[in-house]
Amino acid sequence: MSFFWVLSGKRLKKIALIVIAFLFATGIYYAENNDIQVFYPLSKDPSAIYSVKTDKKQVALTFDISWGEERTGPILDVLQQKGLKKATFFLSSPWAETHPDLVKRIVDMKYEIGSHGHRHDNYSSYTEEQIRTQIQKADTILTKLTGKKPNLIRFPNGDFDKRVLRISDQMGYKTIQWDTDSLDWKNPGVDKIIKRVTSKVHPGDIILMHASDSCRQTHEALPVIIDQLRAQGYEFVTVSDLIAGSNVKMDPVE
Repeated sequence: MSFFWVLSGKRLKKIALIVIAFLFATGIYYAENNDIQVFYPLSKDPSAIYSVKTDKKQVALTFDISWGEERTGPILDVLQQKGLKKATFFLSSPWAETHPDLVKRIVDMKYEIGSHGHRHDNYSSYTEEQIRTQIQKADTILTKLTGKKPNLIRFPNGDFDKRVLRISDQMGYKTIQWDTDSLDWKNPGVDKIIKRVTSKVHPGDIILMHASDSCRQTHEALPVIIDQLRAQGYEFVTVSDLIAGSNVKMDPVE
């Protein structure tokens, strides 16, 4: 919450000083600009990141994996064939545990790895203890398999609430969503996946795709998507690259 006060004249000086002292004492920040004093909270609730604000034509391709072993390989083949050196994979830890060879390939290709949680469930329905347990289980497994602790998380089904965001933030994670959803999980047809991504993409975009077995058309649409975005002048970077170089777009959670 922000408070705006316009203070003018000597009669309000005393009141202003009292108010300022009170706001500082209660943890609210004070900034002065000529005759207008603006008060901001010192702390904000953590938010999910959907995209970044940037003038650079950069986007992050992201892939969620929660089950199966037939689609990840072909997708990695496409990325390799296209010479795409940067992408971000969000791995479900049970999948990662049962497919260490594919995890190793992703690591060897030097792609960024984030957590997709442990159980593929809506964490907003969990108690706080259960939320912590699910995040920590995934953290432990992914750290062991990849040799690096993840610091990005995309929750199963994109589901979270304020508690989930707060707990993940306390555990050292940034919650990542997306601005462009390819809807590849619906298998709507290769052309529709291509059109949806290439028509909605924008600088600083986080693009959601999947590498689970249920998504049968992603590896066919991906080469064209990469070619068309490159033709539009886009550079592919990781989610962390986007965050490091730009202002993130965060949507409030009700």
